[in-house]
Order: sequence, then structure tokens, then C-alpha cells
Amino acid sequence: MTGSRSDDRPIYLDHNATTPVDPRVFKAMAPYLTSEWGNPSSNHAYGLRARAALDDARVRVAALIGARPSEIVFTGSGSEADALAIRGAVLAARAAGAARTAGAARQHVITQATEHPAVLAACRELEALHGVVVTVLPVDGAGRVDPDAVAASITPETVLVTIMHANNETGTIQPIREISAITRAHAVLLHTDAAQSVGKVTVDVHDLGVDLLTVVGHKMCAPKGVAALFVRDGVALHPLIGGGGQEHGLRAGTENVAYAVGLGRAADLAAHALADGETARLTALRDHLEERLHELLPGRVHLNGHRTERLPNTLNVRIDGAPALALLAGVASVAASAGSACHSGEDRPSPVLTAMGIPEREALTALRLSVGRWTTTAEVEQAAEDIARAARFPLPPPRGGGNVG
Repeated sequence: MTGSRSDDRPIYLDHNATTPVDPRVFKAMAPYLTSEWGNPSSNHAYGLRARAALDDARVRVAALIGARPSEIVFTGSGSEADALAIRGAVLAARAAGAARTAGAARQHVITQATEHPAVLAACRELEALHGVVVTVLPVDGAGRVDPDAVAASITPETVLVTIMHANNETGTIQPIREISAITRAHAVLLHTDAAQSVGKVTVDVHDLGVDLLTVVGHKMCAPKGVAALFVRDGVALHPLIGGGGQEHGLRAGTENVAYAVGLGRAADLAAHALADGETARLTALRDHLEERLHELLPGRVHLNGHRTERLPNTLNVRIDGAPALALLAGVASVAASAGSACHSGEDRPSPVLTAMGIPEREALTALRLSVGRWTTTAEVEQAAEDIARAARFPLPPPRGGGNVG
């Protein structure tokens, strides 16, 4: 692999939105898109080879996060994995309560304000369609939830706490270990969306103490359209999709063998990269980028998120006097995300940043820069210079949307 871009394409600093597919991942997938087309549920040679590949991928994903292969369920996206964890846990608890005829089943969920939209949507659906009570906890100025607030919010009806491991916009890492100690003491399930953290930092489900954990392929150099949910042995979930008995009966439909193989290979590569110091390498690039922006724009650059408890690859900053959408429109040499989006000509700030107490006008200047596997020091240097150059001059009107993923 010579890099994530050709010389005539922008410097890519949007790895939190998606990552390039590693050529080694694509190579591993290729046979299952061509010659090895078998259905893994078939009992002849074609199906058995597909089943073996699927089983091997499950082993690799499990190894990356310290799980058992039997605890890995392949899904089509991180949003689906989140929905399966959240809706599945609550509906299973409700069904179990009804079966015991012990009155109303437990129906309370706790989350927090800066969750990924997929998590908040799953919670809202439970609230609207099933009468579930949802508590949305606030975060502090760095984007972290207080474990004591989690403890204070738990009631006898609480069935699930869902708190993301690391925020996709700011990179802020939540105190999941402390929260899991609380949920275990109250016999409440804990789900964490680790889409952004797996592959960038060491993630171990036993160390974190979680019951459910989301892994997403396209955030770690596998293709879009494949993800996995860790389901701790013994945790009951109600499936989102009924039908066949695939994926331990939790996700009906013929498995996408090629993409599962890709996720498995990506997990392998991530494990080796972490062992070789990938976290430190990403941290050095991120910090160098921030330092250069401070040097080039003295007094104008302000960090969004936690100073130390954040992803090693993620830099979210406000640049005084430089609305992010307009800034990015004027820097064609850099591909990054704004902390706002343009809807019908109106620039709206990120709900994540406003939940952190950042005033709307300041939030509109937020820029997310996320480095990745093939980012170089030279690219970081050039990107900082180009961003600073654009920020020094009057900025043109923004050209359109800037949602962050």
C-alpha cells in the first residue's frame, strides 16, 4: 500500500467518517466474491467452505476485542448492531417479564446526550412505540458523562444503559469501566458503541465490563456494509429480523461471507498494528497537527473535547473567525468534516457540541480532523498550512452540507 490517496486528490483527514479499504482486506475478500460463492447454510462442499470462512472471521473479530467467537453476531452496519443491542435487550426483557406474569416488564433505558444518532434513534423508537422511559444524561464541557449520574438514574425498571466508548466528533472517551461497575452492581445490561475506538486503542470487553459492544467495519479499513455486535454469553436479545436461524438466531438472512471475511482480516490487521504501536503513532500525528495549527493561528485555535481522554487520531477544534463550512469550501486540498451542517441554506451547529455547552456561534467554527493508517507527517504539515492560510483571509460562503459520521 503506497497511501490512501493519489497526488491529485485532497489530503484525507476524515477517517472517523470512513476509512480506505486496506488492499490486504480486499485480497482476503476477493475469493468469496468470485470462486467461493457458497451459502454457509448449505451442507455440501461449497457451503462448508463458506461456513469455515465465516467461522474464521468470527474468531478473528472476537480475538481483537477479547471475546469468544460464539459471542460475535455479524450485522450489516453499526446502526443495525446498535439497534439490535438496544431494542433487542429491552424487548427481550419485556417478553421475559410477561412470561413470568410479574406485572409490567422492566422498561427503562439510560443513555447520554452526545450518543451517535443510531443509538438515540433506537431509544426514541422504544419510547414512541413501546412506552419505554428513556433518560438522556447530560455531559460536561469535555463531553463526558458522570458515572455518578448513571448510578443516580438507575431504577428497578432499568434494563439497559447505552453509553458510547468514544465520540465520533470529538473523540472523547467515556468512563466505561466505572460505569460497568455500577451496572453490574445493579444487574443492568451495558451496551457501548465502540465503532470509533476499535482498532485505534486497545478494546477488551472483559476489561471494560460491557455486555454488548458494537464494532464497525468501515471505521477500521474494512468495507462499508459490515459490522458486528458482541453479545456476552447469557445475554438475551429479541432479534430485529426474523426468519432463518443465522447468527445464533439473532439476525436472519444469508450471511455476507465476503464482507465478514473482510472484517475478520481487518481485525487481524488492527490487532497487529496496535501491537506495533499504532496508538502512539496516531497520537503523535494528531498532536503535531494541533501544534502546527496553534503556531500558525496563535490564540485562535480551541480544542473541543477532553484533553487526554480522547481518541489518538481525532482533533476537533474551533478556529476563531472561521466558520467551518466556509473554511472547508476554501481548502480544496483537505478533506475533513465540519462540526455543523447546512440545511436549506441555514448553518446549524453540531448537537454534540451544543450538548457540551459550546455556544452556537462558536460551534459553527468547529472542524474535525481525523488521521488514519496511511496519514503521513508531510500530509499533516501541508494540511495545517493550507487550513491556516484559508483561515487568515475572508472566507467565501459555504457550498453545502458538512455532516460528520
